Amino acid sequence: MARRGVPPGDRQLGGPNPVDVHVGSRVRLRRTLLGMSQEKLGEAIGLTFQQVQKYERGANRVGASRLFDLSRVLDVPVGFFFDEMPDDVAASSPAQAPGREQPMPEQELDPMVKRETLELVRAYYKIQEPSVRKRLFEMTKALAAAGAGGMPPKTED
Repeated sequence: MARRGVPPGDRQLGGPNPVDVHVGSRVRLRRTLLGMSQEKLGEAIGLTFQQVQKYERGANRVGASRLFDLSRVLDVPVGFFFDEMPDDVAASSPAQAPGREQPMPEQELDPMVKRETLELVRAYYKIQEPSVRKRLFEMTKALAAAGAGGMPPKTED
């Protein structure tokens, strides 16, 4: 028996739809990049922070009017919430085929939704001096290239 208000086959057994998880992760990404708490976001759109948490986990679906409100408060176009959606996630909507292997949680696949990445980006942009930021950027690229067994890229000074 399908849950009331949810079309049959429109939910995975035992978890949220991967599209809802993706949209929620994009809400979290933007909110975190802005340095906004779940409570502040909730206040701005008339929700509790617990409801925001459920949206961010994909446990609750974000309706069209709520998505519109989120896009205004987070200062992004509505399409932002669907950007960078993996093909397998997009193909999983609106229904999951029974017995199909479930995709890995997006948090494990996309480094852009990891807290470490978000904190690093925020700290980077807090560096006021552009030349210091550029040197840090170049150093990071050089370390990444050295760790990958390659040579650091040549830069112009």
